[in-house]
Amino acid sequence: MSPDYPDKEPLALADSASTFAPAATVVAPRTLVIEFTGSGSEYFRIWIVNLLLIVVTLGLYFPWAKVRRLRYFYGNTVVDGDPLGFHGSAWTMFKGFVVVAVFMGLYSLAGHFSQGAGFVAFLVIAGLWPALLKAAMQFRMANTSWRGLRFGFSGSTAEAYRACLPLFVPGLLLLGLMLLAPAGQGQGPTQQTSPQWLGVFVLVILFTVTIAPWLMWNLKSFQHRHYRFSSETTRFTVLAKSYYWLSLKILGVAVLAYVFLIIAFVGAGLMASVATSKGPMAGILMGTAAVFLSIVAFSAIKPYAVTRFQNLIWNGTESENLQFESNLAVRSMVGLTLKNWFLILLTLGLYWPAAAVAMARLRLAAVQVSSRVSPENLLASSGSLAGQAIGDASGDFLGFDIGL
Repeated sequence: MSPDYPDKEPLALADSASTFAPAATVVAPRTLVIEFTGSGSEYFRIWIVNLLLIVVTLGLYFPWAKVRRLRYFYGNTVVDGDPLGFHGSAWTMFKGFVVVAVFMGLYSLAGHFSQGAGFVAFLVIAGLWPALLKAAMQFRMANTSWRGLRFGFSGSTAEAYRACLPLFVPGLLLLGLMLLAPAGQGQGPTQQTSPQWLGVFVLVILFTVTIAPWLMWNLKSFQHRHYRFSSETTRFTVLAKSYYWLSLKILGVAVLAYVFLIIAFVGAGLMASVATSKGPMAGILMGTAAVFLSIVAFSAIKPYAVTRFQNLIWNGTESENLQFESNLAVRSMVGLTLKNWFLILLTLGLYWPAAAVAMARLRLAAVQVSSRVSPENLLASSGSLAGQAIGDASGDFLGFDIGL
């Protein structure tokens, strides 16, 4: 969880909180308020203990630290006056932690033999990732509750692989090119950097950038079409072209940031050359100003992307009786991000827990759910469906959580 994007878990809960079941009687639409009630001082105590124990145990405490963090953030995510709950077992999450650690170890070991072996190992791990993704979603939803009722995730393994299809295309293309390359192509530093191979890598990078919006849309569509609570299941109405259009806008913001960066440094260099004649301190101040302006310019890229994607995703998530609405403002995200970064640097990192809480509060406050379902009737009508989400966790890979 980063200070820019610290509320990943609460938003995932907001996803699942949107999937209320239809009641027997449809009522007039009303707003279910979602808010975050945690405080920086409370989370600091959890965060500092987790950090120390992770260091002391050489990382083995990570699953237990994650459970404590999730229970805090879930328990402080309040929907219509009632908090969500997280019931995941640290031992179960530890199994997923070990699986991922073993995979990464094998990948690292294969890379020591040859680049080809490392790349093949990477493809094997990538081939298993969709199944792990689906199992992790099942685990997370089956261990999330609201008013005592568990959520669920109905996506299948086949759907997970279809969603991840764009991820494999560039990898398979690159593998084929490596296998078809002339023998000895990679022997020696001059051959490794030949124009032919540089051209291949440029083409692969361009191809990856081209399909990245498709991959992001596929993954979000897979997730947001399968959240379930009782008999209510969410659907995703956002089209792939919306992801491409938004990605172009984000790319435009990034280009403007780079242009601003170049202008700032060129201008600072010219002014510094003049200022140094008046003393070294003037040149130092000019250089510092250029760096500061560059940080401000680049700090707008991620908040802009996070804000626009949150609004796009939640405004396109609905079910038969629910409609999400997100009105997160770019200005608020940029302002809070700059404030968080400044205070984190000023406190040598100790402000990070407060930054995470502040970001969670901002992003959840921007989300509303319009509901035609009475929560009381919802719980009363859930009946035998209440236990189905628990069964989801015993699916593929025993419901491992892989850190998503």
